[in-house]
Amino acid sequence: MIRLITKSKSFRKPSCSSSFLSSISPSPSNPFSSSPKTTHIPNGGYLYVQLLGRNFASLRSQIGSRPEVPSGYCQNWVNGRANGTLGSQTRSLCSEPDRESIQYDVVIVGAGPAGLSAAIKMKQLCREKDVDLSVCVVEKGAEVGAHIISGNVFEPRALNELLPQWKDEESPITVPVTSDKFWLLTKDRALSLPSPFDNRGNYVISLSELVRWMGVKAEELGVEIYPGFAASEILYDTNDTVVGIGTNDMGIAKDGSKKENFQRGIELKGRVTLLAEGCRGSLSEQIMKKYNLKEKGNLQHQTYALGIKEVWEIDEGKHEPGAVLHTLGWPLDPKTYGGSFLYHMKDRQISIGFVVALNYHNPFLNPYEEFQKFKHHPAIKTLLEGGTVLQYGARTLNEGGFQSIPYPVFPGGALIGCSAGFLNVPKIKGTHTAMKSGMLAAEATFSLLHEGLSMEKYWDALRNSWIWEELYRARNFRPAFEYGLIPGLALSALEHYIMKGRSPWTLKHGKPDHEATNVAQFHSPIQYPKPDGVLSFDILTSVHRSNTNHEHDQPPHLLLRDPKIPELVNLPEYAGPESRYCPARVYEYVPDEEGQPKLQINAQNCLHCKACDIKDPKQNINWTPPEGGGGPGYSIM
Repeated sequence: MIRLITKSKSFRKPSCSSSFLSSISPSPSNPFSSSPKTTHIPNGGYLYVQLLGRNFASLRSQIGSRPEVPSGYCQNWVNGRANGTLGSQTRSLCSEPDRESIQYDVVIVGAGPAGLSAAIKMKQLCREKDVDLSVCVVEKGAEVGAHIISGNVFEPRALNELLPQWKDEESPITVPVTSDKFWLLTKDRALSLPSPFDNRGNYVISLSELVRWMGVKAEELGVEIYPGFAASEILYDTNDTVVGIGTNDMGIAKDGSKKENFQRGIELKGRVTLLAEGCRGSLSEQIMKKYNLKEKGNLQHQTYALGIKEVWEIDEGKHEPGAVLHTLGWPLDPKTYGGSFLYHMKDRQISIGFVVALNYHNPFLNPYEEFQKFKHHPAIKTLLEGGTVLQYGARTLNEGGFQSIPYPVFPGGALIGCSAGFLNVPKIKGTHTAMKSGMLAAEATFSLLHEGLSMEKYWDALRNSWIWEELYRARNFRPAFEYGLIPGLALSALEHYIMKGRSPWTLKHGKPDHEATNVAQFHSPIQYPKPDGVLSFDILTSVHRSNTNHEHDQPPHLLLRDPKIPELVNLPEYAGPESRYCPARVYEYVPDEEGQPKLQINAQNCLHCKACDIKDPKQNINWTPPEGGGGPGYSIM
């Protein structure tokens, strides 16, 4: 089902072209062309409009209006999908008889900051050069912005380049940073440290609101945006060149059978395909592996963190629009890297969150519970008391930085944004670099399609851009904390204040995150306090606040490569860490018929954070896109 949030301050029309929608008339023989039906989703608390038929009709109306391309090959996962296990990988013809195809010049996967920046830049170049190139953006969220979550203190550098008049165009960027504090927390105290972030000229924003605004700007330029469609596979031609993507089949039951509302997926073929899926994108990971892009880049593995966030509405007397606070230390142990953020937004709202590096060692550590515990610190709880939680969410973020950037160009396209990993860790910012990477990729794409130049221009442009300079200067900050909190603070201070990013050495990351997890016998269980329902909450209450919804009767999108590993390895050796690192209780061990613990996967709770895909000790969990339109429904995150 595709659902569009309608009870949101930032609601806008569906991202399909209204001219397409107006041409659709209901047909008894076509269940996908019926009128939208309003439904209340109990676990979301929002009204959703079921727009599957109209979005499909809108997209399908393009079929026949664009030229076809020769049949190529697609890469598809088969076997074992219905029971949640991962089967073998096979190749099949991508232009299948029952699957229709649309040809674009550029296909972009993901309507986030990078994808929309690329789309906008492409259309700007088309106008400048009087060239007509078609651009399509496909987005798995029910609407643009539904899956977007970030801190977010926004640096407008890239936006100034992309849309210089943004201040005059009713953008949702209205709260400038007014103060910038940095604390080291102990259990009962907050020690003020010099702030290394330099947020002068930056803004406190909701990134989900920003991308919705950018989506409108893209549509005004002629970009076609289709939310509610999950890109589930890469399409290749006979030369192993990427020629587009295929969307998920819709209306498949959990047992693999076709339901009454079954709708075959559609091929979106492009002369260039840009992957802007965000951190740990499923198609991006396939592409990097297939073309050895990590080995061609800076050689080191990527390292990640899990960010957990709430938006609160607090008392007027406590609200300071533009105030920014970051903390390190308590409640994390000195060997675990992480910290918190607290930003005062508009309308008495604050954005509060906790970030835990996923290379932590203790399998008993629970990032969600660490966040709940943090909110009870004396310096934090006084701000929250009397307030109300509006939304909850979680997402992983790339922290590998300069050392972990893959070679971003592949035959037929490129990786942009957090699919490649351009987060500046000491700044705690990646939106501006993601946007700039999308703009550079668009320029290279335009040169390729219009002038016949090579897509390698994108790689050259990246290395000559301020992205490269910025990430190079910040390269030693994250790996400095491999040695612990105090050595990390000392080394990062040396890098920032003395060497200013010009040190002659480049530190390396430690073990990959999944290998960093110790076996349980080296640690003691952590006893977390019970939630009080005022400042801290049980996990299902929080998931409810994320407006997460999935069609229950669909094939599982969380696949186990070996279904025996949870009970034979993860539980006895690591005490079942998947039941703790997931911020939505997707994974839990429950007794089977014989009273033995067995892993149960509650896929309907999934926030699409990708922590399981990263942190599982044996890399046994494979996150794949669920039916389009499912997942969280963020509006102010």
